[in-house]
Amino acid sequence: MACGGGLARQEWAGEASATIESGDSNVQPEPARVTIQEGVLIDTIDGRELRYDIYTPPGGGRNAPGVLLIHGGAWLQGDPSQLRGYGIFLGRLGYVCVSAAYRLSGEAKWPAQIHDVKAALRWMRANADTLGVDPARIAVHGNSAGAHLALMLAGTPNVPEFEGAGVHPGVDTSVSACVAIYAPTLLAMRSLSDAIGQLMGPGASAEDYRAASPVTYARKEFPPTMLVHGMKDEVVPWAASAQMHEALEKTGATVDLHLFSGMPHAFDADSAYSRTIAGLIDLFLRRNVAAGGR
Repeated sequence: MACGGGLARQEWAGEASATIESGDSNVQPEPARVTIQEGVLIDTIDGRELRYDIYTPPGGGRNAPGVLLIHGGAWLQGDPSQLRGYGIFLGRLGYVCVSAAYRLSGEAKWPAQIHDVKAALRWMRANADTLGVDPARIAVHGNSAGAHLALMLAGTPNVPEFEGAGVHPGVDTSVSACVAIYAPTLLAMRSLSDAIGQLMGPGASAEDYRAASPVTYARKEFPPTMLVHGMKDEVVPWAASAQMHEALEKTGATVDLHLFSGMPHAFDADSAYSRTIAGLIDLFLRRNVAAGGR
């Protein structure tokens, strides 16, 4: 397993489950624990260390489905710890999760970000035995800017210009499914124009913007995709997910859209919502990713 040091520990994976009655006393069972390795050094690019957080289900992963988690932050900020809640909730449900770092737009311009998440997927697949992951059952999940990257990864498997020069060149970069939560799907959004301009750089052309937009890659072969959005999102309007849903549905690809009435951007920062969404993700993956792989 090509990785550096990191902090390993066990974390409570949510609140205690229902009370068990035993005679006259109530016994609270211990909740299952997800093992977390924080800050595992995977690669260094131009002096930037890329460190991942790894979430292993209670009892360890054994040919388990995997989920690559990609954080948001307008491509400008953020780190793997942002998706800690999803790592824990999905870990409790039996998924091995890897929350990946990538170079931010202040460090490198597009397509460095997709290069880094492709490398994360290659690392995860190349180290599947050590992680306890079934390499044929790896999904990708992202929030906000991370959802843009998740959709881009899902829509461009093994496309040379998006692969980059990171770890494990030549390893397959297809995924079994994609989860995109409040995703920017067309990089012509006024609400994110400053962040998108910072990502793309001053010399980017209209064709560059089109090529960096997930909706461009909608096709029948797109992996099963679950889209989630709050309907009062003023950062990334919910129309972005609706547009991606429509584009994929027209091709005959498998796609679900979950809209949450009255919810703003990043509403799943509330653990009640992230727990609910993790349950929806589990149902979606069980329905659309075969037990023996894609």
